Amino acid sequence: MKTEPLDPAGQPPGALERADVVPDFGIEPIPARYRRLSGFDLAVLWGDLGIGLLVLVTGALLVPGLGFVQAMFAIVTGSVLGVGLLALVGMAGAEHGVPTMVLLRATLGLRGSWAPSAFNALQMVGWTAVELWAISYVADLVARRAFGWSARPLWLAVAAVVCTALALWGPVGVTRLWLERFGAWMIAGIASAVTVLVLTTEGTFAALGAPGAGGFPSFGVAIDLVIAMPISWLPLVADFNRFGGRPGGAFAGTFAGYLIANIWLYTLGALLVLGAGAEPSPGGIAAGILAVVGGTLAGILFLVGLLVGETDEAFANIYSGAVTLQNIFPSTSQRTLSVVIAAIGTGLAAWLTMERYETFLFLIGSVFVPLFGTFIADHFVSRSRRIDVGELYRAEGSYWFSGGVRVAALIPWVAGFLVYHWIAPTGPEWWTTMITSLFGVPLSEQLLWLGASVPSFGVAFLIAAVTTRLSSSSWRE
Repeated sequence: MKTEPLDPAGQPPGALERADVVPDFGIEPIPARYRRLSGFDLAVLWGDLGIGLLVLVTGALLVPGLGFVQAMFAIVTGSVLGVGLLALVGMAGAEHGVPTMVLLRATLGLRGSWAPSAFNALQMVGWTAVELWAISYVADLVARRAFGWSARPLWLAVAAVVCTALALWGPVGVTRLWLERFGAWMIAGIASAVTVLVLTTEGTFAALGAPGAGGFPSFGVAIDLVIAMPISWLPLVADFNRFGGRPGGAFAGTFAGYLIANIWLYTLGALLVLGAGAEPSPGGIAAGILAVVGGTLAGILFLVGLLVGETDEAFANIYSGAVTLQNIFPSTSQRTLSVVIAAIGTGLAAWLTMERYETFLFLIGSVFVPLFGTFIADHFVSRSRRIDVGELYRAEGSYWFSGGVRVAALIPWVAGFLVYHWIAPTGPEWWTTMITSLFGVPLSEQLLWLGASVPSFGVAFLIAAVTTRLSSSSWRE
């Protein structure tokens, strides 16, 4: 039987027993006594991470083209699909006590997992930049409205320091001491108040039945936009859920918490467009909230509360980005990597625009939807959830495959990625031009109901279910 490792810095087992203190184990398995997050804890954590300004912005993107009724159908459908995948990967993290990129070693090989690690590190830097950009933008709007002066660089610096401090604190402390005692309930209360206010605004209910104007987004693209939010957390979920006590509780808590938050906030974003005439941008959503509250001090306080809540999303991106890079550079300090990611994200925050944000969401989905279709087929179907955790860390072991890479798992990942871009090419202009020249008119333009996420996942899942079973290494376990 494998013995539990010493705590970092050589501290013996039991040296740290406070419920909010967990040593930095890097990417090593979390010992059972430190898996302290219950299903309720994880429901609070993921519910809080699902409530954010950028979710409101994305929900606001859906209404102009679809109208409220179709938008709601896309929100519910996309949320159930995306959050279901999120909860499955979170359950695997809780069951084995390892972060997401280490879980992928069993599917892709020890070196094969470096590819998604590199993509996820880029994603974490990008999401950190997006969050800090939104926080500083709205904070500056509040300062101009309340005090008549602008100091966006100051707000960007303050947000970066606060979010980095939370990342250094760690998931257990943030969840137990910050979110459960104050943060999550504050942000849920603010979202509840805004929901009531927008529903009681004159003209909101009359606008609910109005048809969409057509154009962007089509119904299929709308589902992709909704799925993109929970999918963006897939590479992070086990980084947090590895601290969970029971796999079943981790699944239920993650699913319930994030599903409620995702449906609620997407819907609220759509309602702000209909009831307050909000534009689908951080500034537009902020102006919409001020409009429904009446532009008073209360409205400003609401926005300040949302900004405080938004720091949790940035904290998660910084923390998980550091854990992800440790899958490639295990000897590098997690604290050092957290500071580096935060610094790069802060620098990029001044460069973002709403158009780049939309492209960013789609590009995330095209990479990670088929990757986790491959993982779920391999882990839940081919392996029946069995992993030899010790072998995940041993070169030339069971998960070394061919030179550290499992080609049988790369094939479905790449195939799903290509299917995604065949249906809805997204990314830089040079990439979309090349894809269009290869595949012709995108299928999503010919079939407006067709989204790219579900077919991409399905193709990767079905191919992986075959190729990973035929892989000789999968039979050795």
